[in-house]
Amino acid sequence: MDLDLRPVVIFWASLALGLVALETLVPGAALIWLGLAAGLMLVLVVFFPELPMFWQAVLFIGSSFAIVGVYWTRIRKTGIATTQPLLNRRGEQLVGQVHVLETAIENGRGRIRIGDTFWQVDGPDLPAGARVRITGFVAMRLQVEAA
Repeated sequence: MDLDLRPVVIFWASLALGLVALETLVPGAALIWLGLAAGLMLVLVVFFPELPMFWQAVLFIGSSFAIVGVYWTRIRKTGIATTQPLLNRRGEQLVGQVHVLETAIENGRGRIRIGDTFWQVDGPDLPAGARVRITGFVAMRLQVEAA
């Protein structure tokens, strides 16, 4: 390997490894794609050692946009198949359940207790202690009807 090429190869290798390593500290998949683009630049510099630094930077930026674009349009869009689609959607998990009103529904608003949590509910006026069925979840409020 040419001595003049070593700093450039070390730069791209360090950038690629650094970005991939930083991915462990950043939520979501953000830096891994930039690390992949830096790795691509490492390969290009090894095969095309005469490539000026300006064009390396332009190709790095272009490949970063391309790789992130592919991620957003192809990979992220498909999602991950799961057996628990409502796992982090607590309000939607409650739809269909029947509970007792903690406080009366007056003017369309009331409250129920589920476990150790109080939930605000919207529905027809009903007295405290009435049984209600949860029919929906909108804007952090449960939608209910008389059961």
